[in-house]
Amino acid sequence: MALLYKSAATLLRPSKLAPLTATLTRQYSASQYQYILVEKRGEKQNVGFIQLNRPKALNALCDGLMLEVGQALDTFEADTQVGAIVITGSERAFAAGADIKEMQNRTFQECYGGNFLAHWNKVSLVKKPVIAAVNGFALGGGCEFAMMCDIIYAGEKAQFGQPEILLGTIPGAGGTQRLTRAVGKSLAMEMVLTGDRITAQDAKQAGLVSKVFPADQLVSEAIKTGEKIACNSKLVSAMAKEAINAAYELTLAEGNRLEKRLFHATFATEDRKEGMTAFVEKRKADFQDN
Repeated sequence: MALLYKSAATLLRPSKLAPLTATLTRQYSASQYQYILVEKRGEKQNVGFIQLNRPKALNALCDGLMLEVGQALDTFEADTQVGAIVITGSERAFAAGADIKEMQNRTFQECYGGNFLAHWNKVSLVKKPVIAAVNGFALGGGCEFAMMCDIIYAGEKAQFGQPEILLGTIPGAGGTQRLTRAVGKSLAMEMVLTGDRITAQDAKQAGLVSKVFPADQLVSEAIKTGEKIACNSKLVSAMAKEAINAAYELTLAEGNRLEKRLFHATFATEDRKEGMTAFVEKRKADFQDN
């Protein structure tokens, strides 16, 4: 859940979205989605790209937007050409929070009985690596959404926060759990209990963000990383992702056992054989994802 930024009524400059709209690829129709823009990026068109597109609301996460994100993720998961996915917003806001107007009058019975927000964690279940490219505000649900991704890159002016306490509620899409694991108890407590934001630089120092870039370079740098990932074996990348995610759920001994099993499993793949053979032969590996 999240805080919708005060000036959500402020329009983003049209020029922010025009270049992306003009370059939508034929594989993904602009008319297919109402709240997001979807295409494939990279020299080999092997990076899936999703841009949240609710400029009037600073990309507030309404239920329809999250359903569309899930649909786009399913499409990229099924696309054998795509090896990594980048999700971004605008330079003003990655996502300023959940749509408060949409949830304002919900009752406990509706939330609990209807399992409200249950499908919002779709991005955390994707097997392919997902990079969040965060410019501007990532507040409440926007911060939680970014944390569901595997890697977070931030623009220099990005701001992260969990301000739900100011609305008389608490984070409901992983904010208390993922944030604590990322930055530790003290900072997570401070952010959740005060609603205060942290800068991109503070987020990097705390371990929430891996790299910070100038705002106008953020997306291109995220795409470059996506291309690097996509050039590796998609099958083995999924194994590596599974092993790292398990570190949050298992004890060290259990995690090491899982890692060993997945490591052994790579020896059943042609890509492991190709990778080691290419290394010995001093050439670039040609992975076939099997």
